[in-house]
Amino acid sequence: MNTQVLGISVDSVPCLSAWAESLEGITYPLLSDFYPHGEVAQRYDVLRENGKSERALFIVDKEGIVRYVDVHDKDDQPDNEELFHVLTELEPEAAAAWEAAQPKAAPAPTADVVLYCTPWCPSCPRARAYLEEHGIEYEEVDISSDRAAAERVRGWADGNETTPTFDIKGTIIVNFDRAKLDQVLAIA
Repeated sequence: MNTQVLGISVDSVPCLSAWAESLEGITYPLLSDFYPHGEVAQRYDVLRENGKSERALFIVDKEGIVRYVDVHDKDDQPDNEELFHVLTELEPEAAAAWEAAQPKAAPAPTADVVLYCTPWCPSCPRARAYLEEHGIEYEEVDISSDRAAAERVRGWADGNETTPTFDIKGTIIVNFDRAKLDQVLAIA
């Protein structure tokens, strides 16, 4: 689709760089709304009195008209399917071409241990290290590129695309919970 994703934060450039690095890279530009502090957030009415901003998503069309607003708790993940729906309504032809070009979903994995991740998940590297440290073979699935896998994770995680999520022989563990993993994997 003919869209551009931007991340805007009231944090400084060094802070944003460190955050992006902690996510092992992201695929969209990050912009700092640090000076004058929060000017963009204030214009979009999401700057709090304490100088921090709300977590918000905006879809702005080519004419600069705000077509969608989602202000949500920092611990909640946005509904990507809803965002795709709004974008589809704005540019149906581009959306159809984009959808046709997307790789088809891979079949559900059959490994005993499946790790569902995203490239920007800060806990996924720790989850990989944990599994490797204990010599546990696993299959990793990137839910950002496999929408069927993302749908499975949303079904397990109360509608959220929470990563890492583990499927261990049908036992689902949402988030990197060492105690639960130790128990299910029988690690002493």
